[in-house]
Amino acid sequence: MNRLLTGDVQGPELLQRAFWMSFGMLFLIPVAVAVTGYEGARQWLGWTALAVFVVTYYAAAFVRFRWDDPFTVRSVAVTATFTLLAAGLPLAFGLEWLGLPVYLVFVLTMTLPLRWAVAGVPVATAVLAGDGLLIGAPLPMVGGIALTVLAFGLMMVALRHSRTLVAQLHEARGEVARLAAADERLRIARDLHDVLGHTLSLIVLKSELARRTAARDLDRAIGEIGDIETAARSALANVREVVSGYRRRALGEELDGARAVLAAAGVDTTVRMAGGPLPEAADGVFGWAVRESVTNVVRHARASRCVIEVSHGEGAATLEIRDDGRAAKDHVPGNGLTGLSERVSAEGGTVESGPLPGGGFRVLVRVPVGSPS
Repeated sequence: MNRLLTGDVQGPELLQRAFWMSFGMLFLIPVAVAVTGYEGARQWLGWTALAVFVVTYYAAAFVRFRWDDPFTVRSVAVTATFTLLAAGLPLAFGLEWLGLPVYLVFVLTMTLPLRWAVAGVPVATAVLAGDGLLIGAPLPMVGGIALTVLAFGLMMVALRHSRTLVAQLHEARGEVARLAAADERLRIARDLHDVLGHTLSLIVLKSELARRTAARDLDRAIGEIGDIETAARSALANVREVVSGYRRRALGEELDGARAVLAAAGVDTTVRMAGGPLPEAADGVFGWAVRESVTNVVRHARASRCVIEVSHGEGAATLEIRDDGRAAKDHVPGNGLTGLSERVSAEGGTVESGPLPGGGFRVLVRVPVGSPS
């Protein structure tokens, strides 16, 4: 099935490719003008050849929807056919068609595997020079068009390389976010094991003891059941603390983790702190806010810079996290920010979040606290 119909290819990328390819059709206007001056069968052959060239040009550019797709027999056949047309049509129709290798260099540099794409530049240049010499084109014209093909080809190789690096960066960011989520799940699993392991073992032992003593010492059995109830209530409270995030790492640990995650994602990070030590409640809430905001920056923002500022002034502590990434104008808080707002509200604080006027996104958390010591 066509990969475009299955949603496996990003529409904007294809539209951009189609736009620049169609823009390049402007260079075929002199060829079309020349064909209108042909007579009889030569004119019909000229229009047919030009139409086949254009169709094959689009086919060669779209036969592989992504540049990293593997080559197939079909894609090789289309590319080879286009190469023959770009090389042969100037020989068949004359000097007006000599610019066709310009299209050849685009196709070769943008469709061949990256390690071979550089070779497409001298190949297209050689095709043009050979055609020009065979049809007797003036040497200055051949040299000028050859330089155009060479410069255009090198520019396409650089563009191809930069797009590849961007794609690899996006994949790396996704992997960093996945690893961060896996690390968080592992941390919660460890906490749950630490909280429940001992308590559940105690409950099992107490239950066995109560069962064995119930027949001969009812009062002791009732006491054991009371101990079981107390242990179960304690375990339930501890589990709630873990799930609610109250068994949290300190803000300093979260900031260290944020620096590491953002650095791995290629985001330049600046951390500024002012004021005295934070109270425990504010420290924990800010740690959660840093974790949630940094996760969003890595997953969604595509930012290159992130600034984290913590201050503790008279009566309030403030955390502000800003990035220069992409933010939707119609921002709607997701589950993470909604959960953060609930935790901050439980401490009497507020959360503000949204896109910045100059681009980027900001999360601002304020928590009322005592004066800094």
